[in-house]
Amino acid sequence: MMGESFEFAAQALRQSDRDRYLATLVLPAAARPGITALYAFNSDVASVRDRVSGPQPGEIRLQWWSDALDGKGHGAVRQNPLADALLESVERYQLPTGTLLRLIGARRFDLYDDPMPDLDTFEGYAGETASTLLQLAAMILNKGEPVESGDAAGHLGVAQAMIGHLRAFGLVSSQGRIMLPWAILEANGVQEHEVFAGRENEGLHAALSQVAEMARDHLVKARVAITELSPALRPAFAAVSVLDAQLALWSSRQTDMFGPPEDEPDWRKIARLAWWTWRNG
Repeated sequence: MMGESFEFAAQALRQSDRDRYLATLVLPAAARPGITALYAFNSDVASVRDRVSGPQPGEIRLQWWSDALDGKGHGAVRQNPLADALLESVERYQLPTGTLLRLIGARRFDLYDDPMPDLDTFEGYAGETASTLLQLAAMILNKGEPVESGDAAGHLGVAQAMIGHLRAFGLVSSQGRIMLPWAILEANGVQEHEVFAGRENEGLHAALSQVAEMARDHLVKARVAITELSPALRPAFAAVSVLDAQLALWSSRQTDMFGPPEDEPDWRKIARLAWWTWRNG
């Protein structure tokens, strides 16, 4: 299954979403190309805002992906190697296109500057994006048969989204956006102009610490749910080992919530992923 389109997808993922790329390295060889194509597709739609001049061209790009999945694509969609790899994976594993279309729909939120309003909305967004990827990765590991990994995928996806946005808080706020639940920041006395000015205060530290505690709770629940899955499906959830370490590093910071996040080198992440998979897979 590892043709030129899948090699392209692997290289694209390696460059655009390093952590998910590293997570694919511990997957069974047969399932790796399909999951890599899925993750590379996600990375492409997640980065649309960064590659366009405004919401309208972003909407056009996302609609291109929707049309490709719906079979309404104009021109030779399969000449796009990333689309070719994704569509081949969808066909081989009978992945539900409706689920992928909802992922694209959720990513439309990224194109605009509206703040993430509240926790329920954030968890819904994380469910349609991060959790969906985990669910579909488990389905690929199950050779295309549907799986019940809801709790594991749900909790780990929300944790992944929370930790990712805690770590990217400075970068995202410099773009004039707030992707963590605004209701939590507002309840702690944080004002929008302070966030966009990169101004730290006790309220901001308290709000972000609350989000970190929620992420920690989701990680705990995810680990419990993962143990209830078939060992064959667990490699899809190996990222929990890296997320644990990233949350610990973030929580050790006492200042500079807007600075670039600390992280571990790739070799240590690979070691964590491999050890976790060996013990749990």
